[in-house]
Amino acid sequence: MPAQGKHRRSPSTSLRRGLAAVTAGGAVLALPVIGATSAFAAPAPAAAPQAATSVPAPAQVNSAVRAAPAQHSVVAGETLSKIAREYSISGGWEKLYEGNRKIIGDNPDLIQPGIKLTLGNKAAAPSADKASPAAARGGAADRADRSERAEAAPAANAAPVAEKAVTYTNDLDGWIKESLAVMAEQGIPGTYEGIHRNIMRESSGNPAAINNWDSNAVKGTPSKGLLQVIDPTFQAYHVPGTSTDSYDPVANITAACNYAADRYGSIDNVFGAY
Repeated sequence: MPAQGKHRRSPSTSLRRGLAAVTAGGAVLALPVIGATSAFAAPAPAAAPQAATSVPAPAQVNSAVRAAPAQHSVVAGETLSKIAREYSISGGWEKLYEGNRKIIGDNPDLIQPGIKLTLGNKAAAPSADKASPAAARGGAADRADRSERAEAAPAANAAPVAEKAVTYTNDLDGWIKESLAVMAEQGIPGTYEGIHRNIMRESSGNPAAINNWDSNAVKGTPSKGLLQVIDPTFQAYHVPGTSTDSYDPVANITAACNYAADRYGSIDNVFGAY
């Protein structure tokens, strides 16, 4: 007998029919015919196992051009070379100057604070087939690289950072230091020592000094101010952003240094009448 809890499969029920067959000797035999159809159908073949996991489509990485800011507002102490390096300008400062010559003027070394330079676009970012694995995955290395680039190049819509105002004393020391700051913005060479030495020789530090006896005075253009500049020279070498009064200490020093740079290379190279 079957064990408890086991079930035996019920036997298949077939449709049986008796057929008569006559043998060669004349005897009649009854032959059972088993029906072709069984009560239980044969099990269907098992479906082929599918892959446990599907392979995701490769990530789509678009090739995009990282656009540099359309314009850059010049601040004190900047030069075309520095700005070109900062924004990775193709063609360097020469290309930057070529595109902004109408704004800058004929001297690429003299760029005024506050003017807005038009910039070119940076190189395109690497495409998907050339991107590093870290970049394709948006990994930490790629994020760090983007962060460094963002810090190096200010965003186009970022508000300019207000510079801390610098005050200068209203005396010879303050006038020279303020002139040096303007000269640095404009790319005019010169040092405190060179300026101070020439001032003491020309005017003894008196901003109202005037020479009414030399050949220039005879011609009607007396030398004036701390560095004894005649009016035609002051007007020709006046630096934008400073006073148009030749007696103004800062304007007088800056114009004289601009003239000395053009003629002697620097006010530091002047050791006598100039």
